[in-house]
Amino acid sequence: MERLICLVIGYAFGLIETGFIYGKIKHTDIRQHGSGNAGTTNVLRTFGAKGGAVTFIGDFLKAVLAVVLVGFIFREQPIELVKMYQMYAALGAVLGHDFPFYMGFKGGKGIASSAGGLMVVDPLGTCVTLVGFVLIVALSKYVSLGSICAAVIMTIAHILSGQLLGTYGAPGQPMVENYAIMIFMAALAIYRHRANIGRLIKGQENKLSFGKKKHEETGGEEQDQ
Repeated sequence: MERLICLVIGYAFGLIETGFIYGKIKHTDIRQHGSGNAGTTNVLRTFGAKGGAVTFIGDFLKAVLAVVLVGFIFREQPIELVKMYQMYAALGAVLGHDFPFYMGFKGGKGIASSAGGLMVVDPLGTCVTLVGFVLIVALSKYVSLGSICAAVIMTIAHILSGQLLGTYGAPGQPMVENYAIMIFMAALAIYRHRANIGRLIKGQENKLSFGKKKHEETGGEEQDQ
């Protein structure tokens, strides 16, 4: 029952679709522009750096709040249980973001929300992952490649943090579930980028650009290929 409660709490916070809300403030349905995705990258390409930053921060913080709330609710429990419950909340936030019921279960790809939730559970591993993400994007100019690699890096860092640093408490069933959730979140993130992977292989993926906003240049008609 505790696991389900944590999933529901996370899902409820995940339903706060920052990109969708930002678009509505701009009198635009972000789903009708670019890739149709409600995440940071599409908002960045549609509205520019400010919109992208607002979306990333909002999606990051909603997962932080969900995980912190669960940690507070179960604060009297052993650390291994608290960490496990927080991982369920992080997963719930990602599921809410990726599959919001009021948007036909078509949301974002969960990278910012994953980072927010995991930052509370494993700050060191998440910081290492964010550095890796920034470096990969800076060198390749592909946000999707950075996101895919970040999912792999975070999984490795998360497990190493537990095994070497004891971040999640004593070994046992809670730690096994903790790792299983991390692996599932990483697999989900990669799966949500399956179209990007195909374009990367074909050399057709868009590179990150900080030029003029596409929404202004094309009236929002250009598609994120």
